[in-house]
Amino acid sequence: MNKIFLLPVSLLSLLVAFPVVAAENEYDKNSDILNLKEIELPATNAELLTQQPAENEVEQEPELEEDLTPVNDADIFIEVIGEKDVIPESTPTYVIEKEEIQKQGATSVADVLKRMPGFAINDVGHGADIHTGTYYRGASINQSVFLINGRQINTNISTYHGGTDLNSIPIEAIERVELYSGTASSLYGSSAFGGVVNIITKAGYGKPKLNASAEFGSLNLNNQQVTYGGSANNVKYNFSFERFFIDNRYSVPVGAANRDSQGFLSNADTATSTYFGSIGVDLDSKNSLNLDVTALSSRRGLIYFGFPLQRDRLDHDGLNIGLSWKTRLGKGENSNLTTTLGYNRDYFSTYGPTGATFYRTGVLDTQQFKTRIDHEWKMTTNNQLRWGLDLKNTDLIGDVLSTNPSLIAKNEKEDRSVFNTALFAVNTWKINDALQADLGVRQNFDSQFGSYFNPSFGLRYAVNPAVAVRGSWAGAQRNPGLDQLYVFDTVHNWNPNPDLKPETGSTWTAGVDVKLSQNLLGQFTYFGNSLDNRLGVINGKWENIGLVDTNGLEAALQLKIAREWSTFLNYTYTDAQIKTGTEKGLQLGLIPYSLLQTGIGYQNNGWQANLYATYNSGSRRSIFSRNIPGERSTDFAPSFFNLDFSGRIPVNKNLGLTFYLENILGEQYERVNRIYSPGFTFRVGLTSSL
Repeated sequence: MNKIFLLPVSLLSLLVAFPVVAAENEYDKNSDILNLKEIELPATNAELLTQQPAENEVEQEPELEEDLTPVNDADIFIEVIGEKDVIPESTPTYVIEKEEIQKQGATSVADVLKRMPGFAINDVGHGADIHTGTYYRGASINQSVFLINGRQINTNISTYHGGTDLNSIPIEAIERVELYSGTASSLYGSSAFGGVVNIITKAGYGKPKLNASAEFGSLNLNNQQVTYGGSANNVKYNFSFERFFIDNRYSVPVGAANRDSQGFLSNADTATSTYFGSIGVDLDSKNSLNLDVTALSSRRGLIYFGFPLQRDRLDHDGLNIGLSWKTRLGKGENSNLTTTLGYNRDYFSTYGPTGATFYRTGVLDTQQFKTRIDHEWKMTTNNQLRWGLDLKNTDLIGDVLSTNPSLIAKNEKEDRSVFNTALFAVNTWKINDALQADLGVRQNFDSQFGSYFNPSFGLRYAVNPAVAVRGSWAGAQRNPGLDQLYVFDTVHNWNPNPDLKPETGSTWTAGVDVKLSQNLLGQFTYFGNSLDNRLGVINGKWENIGLVDTNGLEAALQLKIAREWSTFLNYTYTDAQIKTGTEKGLQLGLIPYSLLQTGIGYQNNGWQANLYATYNSGSRRSIFSRNIPGERSTDFAPSFFNLDFSGRIPVNKNLGLTFYLENILGEQYERVNRIYSPGFTFRVGLTSSL
């Protein structure tokens, strides 16, 4: 068996020699079960409340379809910056489009993800602290892979400083967000215990267009966005800017995290400026170039997992650049080669007082260079192979300083690098009209942890025209971050450990897609993962502390009531049980057992109304208790129920009034770990399009 693991090239050859799954666009040719991406309003497509225009409605942007193809050359087609990804279908795929993002009133990627099945987002408030926990199917944000236009943006740092800042991409720049798992981990990285989140950005099209919005609301919220995009001849372009501020200062009950002497939530303010630009150039009928650039400047206070009073500040400056070249090697779309170059820099600086006289700072400065070669090859009508190469070099400079005499010995400057190479392949084979299979492999070569092999496979079978069953399994390995290995954490006085082992294990899903009626679609998924050598802190030092087994159920239903009305329901049950150590038998902290979200929406002639409901069963308070007799850190926060309402009122063809009423029941529930919601809040704004 070990010899097999050392022969990835042979496995790749086997994938070519023995095809295993049908090309996506050939799937189920003779079956009434559609590809999930082909269903107009699928349960697996989280365009939750998005409606098609009614027959008597006037399209708001009729010129878009007219301008998609250049008039002077019918053979030339300008590529969208972020195309829908070609991935296996043995695991569910969820997609939220820009229209639904707008309806939700999302102010960050975190706001978008919390409407998707399986996600528990434990942030303080809009745009606020990203470090209070993001979990997907029980896996943390660092155990998932985040992409922008198919290019990984996770850096090799893992602690509270923020390996992935979900506030770092302007919402106005996002075309859609895709979520998938299973064999997709072979394509994008072995660390995807949770899933793969792909953020697809907008590309300009048609006549130049200017969109702008201004929004104001509770807690001194102030948000302005501007986007300008279009196309000219063989060039597409889109530029976005977003400025966001909120102070998140509101009264909180006694015992709440970060409650100041006046009874208000303290140190939760956020100010960000984000910039995005993309340019796509069609060189000829077979070649196109795409460039996208994202820049972030962020200043915020830290509220970390419910500590009684944390006064540390976090500055985050980020730059992400990607250049991709797509070449059509064959006729049509049978053979596409995409070469991508990427650069990512994240500069995290934390600083703050440790008491009346002492001060501390901590800097994590990460630079990452990436190259990816990705070939999609439809070898036969029943066989499609996607294979390629990933190269990634990460350099981390960690600089820590404390004036506390007891910590001066920890002051240091670390400069560490890690280089990772990976060969990947996923083969898709249409065995017959009803059955398809996926087989994936990923061979990694890491300068820190050597070589390791991660396979994956999946099946999907159409039982009849109304029911399809599916399943997947994938091996995974997540390596410790360079900061956990080498850099002292000045905020929590956590010591690094260069002897840490990688977290290893596997993930799996089993589910059924059901077309209950023409307008009612459902998807039900059992999921699980087993994670050994999980990382945690014992006595102020990073350690491998044990095994966690996660099992759960996901349900996604969507009903189209009428042409102007639709509704959805997402439910997730997650049992993430600690199997070893002092917390054996306990649920992982900050992860609710049950999370339900549902909504109903109406849209007609520019008018919109959307009502969202959320139920959270409450999560375990894992770190902070108030030292009250009988209260323990193993207790669960109370469950809560929340209602949000949003709408749009058209003023004229190019101007609309938007409003968002959040937590309209006004209950100040405990969001997570002694962090409380502000109660009822509102936002109002104007959107224009010229």
